[in-house]
Amino acid sequence: MTLELAADQGTRITPQDVAHSPLAIRGLTVSYGQKPAVFSVDMTVQPGAMTAIIGPNGAGKSTLLKAALGIVKPLSGQVTVYGKPLDDSRARIAYVPQRASVDWDFPTRVIDVVLMGLYRELGLLGRVRARHIAKAMDCLNRVGMHDFADRQIGQLSGGQQQRVFLARALAQDADLYLLDEPFAGVDAATEKAIIAVLKSLKQAGKTVVVVHHDLATVTDYFDHVFLINTRKVAEGPVDEAFTAETLQATYGGRLATAQIDQISRALG
Repeated sequence: MTLELAADQGTRITPQDVAHSPLAIRGLTVSYGQKPAVFSVDMTVQPGAMTAIIGPNGAGKSTLLKAALGIVKPLSGQVTVYGKPLDDSRARIAYVPQRASVDWDFPTRVIDVVLMGLYRELGLLGRVRARHIAKAMDCLNRVGMHDFADRQIGQLSGGQQQRVFLARALAQDADLYLLDEPFAGVDAATEKAIIAVLKSLKQAGKTVVVVHHDLATVTDYFDHVFLINTRKVAEGPVDEAFTAETLQATYGGRLATAQIDQISRALG
């Protein structure tokens, strides 16, 4: 699929693309007060790929994700998940929020947080059985947190907390994983562990969408990129959409020319 620019350039997205997309957004507008945070945005996520949502602070990246999930109510627009309405497809989605948005003082253990990802299996009575514990422990092991299962969540470092929330998402065994700034404020070891897990999800045929802030790692981590600054700027494969031209259009004067040149050279 080739680059699609917002200014009506490039290859058009077909109805078939939308119908098969794990997450298709059309005409989404969200406003806080009088100022739109996201304005008339279209996005078509590619199945089985890792997609980065990038843009400057205040560009609407997190708002786009929250509106797609129904956490924030849009003024207008339509969201489909694998061709169906959101409410019919929630079981196929796992969401990892920004760490800063979570109340870490809530007195709960690490294992209990991960078990929250099994709420559909546990049912209304929430009866935790041996198989549920085993699955939760396996998810903790995948993120390197197996030995912290009985620790209070508030006693963990920021990077460890982020790993636990990723383990909770893994427990859901979803098809579409949406993560909001998972690498923000974490150490290098945690970032390495998280990206390894996300790439393993991709290898298993899952779709991963990440709100991302580090432009230097986009080419190493992701297949596709979606650039936004309130409006969509461009979307497409990284080697086509992640260019000096689209970065300048997205960030303007907020991105140093030297940084754009460095990224351009890295892309060849």
